[in-house]
Amino acid sequence: MKERTFRLQDLLGLLHRLYPPALAESWDNVGLQAGDPSASVSRVLVCLDVSEYALDEAQRIGAEAIVSHHPLIFQPLKHLSPMNETGRLLFRAVREGVAIVSAHTNLDCAKNGLNDWLAASLGLEKPVPLQTGATDLHKLVVFVPSGYEDRVAKALFEAGAGTIGDYDSCSFRTDGVGTFRPGDDTRPFIGQSGALERVREIRMETILTREVQARAVQRMLKAHPYEEVAYDLIPLANRRSDVGLGRIGRLAQTTTLGAFADTVKRALDIPHVRVVGELDRKVGKVAVCGGSGASLLGDTDRMGADVLVTGDVKYHEALSARDRNIGLIDAGHFGTEHIMVKHLAEVLRQAAAAKRMGIQVEELKGEQDPFLMV
Repeated sequence: MKERTFRLQDLLGLLHRLYPPALAESWDNVGLQAGDPSASVSRVLVCLDVSEYALDEAQRIGAEAIVSHHPLIFQPLKHLSPMNETGRLLFRAVREGVAIVSAHTNLDCAKNGLNDWLAASLGLEKPVPLQTGATDLHKLVVFVPSGYEDRVAKALFEAGAGTIGDYDSCSFRTDGVGTFRPGDDTRPFIGQSGALERVREIRMETILTREVQARAVQRMLKAHPYEEVAYDLIPLANRRSDVGLGRIGRLAQTTTLGAFADTVKRALDIPHVRVVGELDRKVGKVAVCGGSGASLLGDTDRMGADVLVTGDVKYHEALSARDRNIGLIDAGHFGTEHIMVKHLAEVLRQAAAAKRMGIQVEELKGEQDPFLMV
């Protein structure tokens, strides 16, 4: 059997199914940064930042693609020149045939993403999103002749429709009568051309996200017996409860803020943290947000957490935490995010193996926090 060549577009499809770009913040730039989607890929390097160091390693191991957390192209480019850092890295990546792909805030918000890994690292039990996420839900309403509703529902559910939280196969069905008159050039499943028909039909409603929408509709149409299918896609204002920024959960045992700060250092393998709050205050309910999450102090307060663990905390944000009587642990941007390398690499390995994609996924070792404590 001829061995299949996997291409960059296969890697993008795999990554986007796991971490849909629709979950990214509006200001973000995720997905393909540079590269030819038709180029073959056999080895991938996962890293936090695209740097000369990352490109050196990609070249050394023969990686044709880098998957980074932070986008290399973050601000819109007005020109492309090797005279600045971004341009220099892009020029080198293109010259050496290394594609650049980013999974940033979509990785932060998604299930089994960065914030779930951070919560697990710190021992949080049953974490849920601290700030509920995207409004990319749609209601799908389809009219099916009675007796064919289970076949259509099965096709929709297998495509990912009908999931609400930890429940799947969710739908609502009502009986009714549909009317139609087939035209001269039709081949109706029920009735005859030119004759008005009254048919017992089921109005089936289910819910789906934007990322499964195209696939679900395609499979629904294939399973539906009518040649012309009546269906509605209605955008919803509901926020998804299963995705979003940050996580909040409880520790197995209540501890003190000082002891928990030590736990954070050990768990994230970092030499220091900054702490706001009395070190002997009790900590049981914990909020986390990798990277820069001090903007979630209001959500942390509203959700009743004792402490927020994040990075990049500014002076006035520390004052706000103190005024709100919320403990705050600044473990650094690098400190709260570098764990994504090993976790994302493992997720990609497992997903590629499940799809029988012959792609090797490597972790970039040795990335360093640019800050030194002196």
